[in-house]
Amino acid sequence: MQAKAEPSVLESAPALPFAALVLGALAMAISPTFVRLAEVGPFASAFWRAAGALPLLWLWAAYEARSAGEPLRTTFSIDTPIVIAGLAFAGDLLFWHLAILHTTVANATFLANLAPVWVALGSGWLIGEAVGRRTAWGLLICVAGIIVLVGTSYSFAPERLLGDACGVVTSLFFGIYFLAVRRGRRASTGAGRTVFLTALITSLALLIVALLFEDRMLPDTPGGAAALAGLALVSHAGGQGFLIYALGHLPAAFSSLVIFIEAPSAALFGWIFLGEPMTLLQIAGGALILLGIAAARPERAKPAPSPAMIPPSSETKRTIPAAQKRR
Repeated sequence: MQAKAEPSVLESAPALPFAALVLGALAMAISPTFVRLAEVGPFASAFWRAAGALPLLWLWAAYEARSAGEPLRTTFSIDTPIVIAGLAFAGDLLFWHLAILHTTVANATFLANLAPVWVALGSGWLIGEAVGRRTAWGLLICVAGIIVLVGTSYSFAPERLLGDACGVVTSLFFGIYFLAVRRGRRASTGAGRTVFLTALITSLALLIVALLFEDRMLPDTPGGAAALAGLALVSHAGGQGFLIYALGHLPAAFSSLVIFIEAPSAALFGWIFLGEPMTLLQIAGGALILLGIAAARPERAKPAPSPAMIPPSSETKRTIPAAQKRR
């Protein structure tokens, strides 16, 4: 990753897309809590996460199409970045759940949070967005924060090598997802259509996996059904919706740092809803992550001075009296 000066096109950080990033991170961070309460297996919950959000996401895509004066059939117009993003997100969820099953939660969390590294490495090569110095420094601070947050609990063991490898693959798939969505959004693909079609492709891929490996697809109680609804509407429709909207306005490398917010936020939600205590190291790691994101945030472009603020040149000063004399 080569640090370069921030390109001028990336020098603005609109407040609304940045707020969407934060809200998206919080919505995604609560997903482990919903999964714990869902009463179905990991692949079934991953399927319902994407599939359950489809009706709401289609309404968004349809509203977007009508607002642009396009027929509703354009909501199903799929292009290559959307296909890649949908399959990549399916791979991300699949290998994330495999990592949880075959290694420790700390190992899976630590390795899955390496996605921004892959995004930073691929931004210049794959989508033509050079990584600036601010983003590079922010990434290093965030990595330090995630090491403090979960790195002390990381432990290598040969019997967990498969799960650790799945954690790395998870981060790679999520990195590909970020880059594909950013590529599509830069090509003016609407946020609503992007999040709807990626969820559609993701749910179809995960349905195949769930039918092959799960013995139960539906929860037993209303509480389990409510958890699946929260997973679909909050974590996917909300989390991915906010994220995909932001990727239409902010560079991929900076936006990917939102992944780091998930770890401290998940610990916070675990403390609030599941009674899992937070340690001082988790709090310190979360603070470092927030510092890294603040350090990486692109600067706002300085507004051009208005003509009234530009001082007259010496030539203008000389010509004004002459003009007045001609009057």
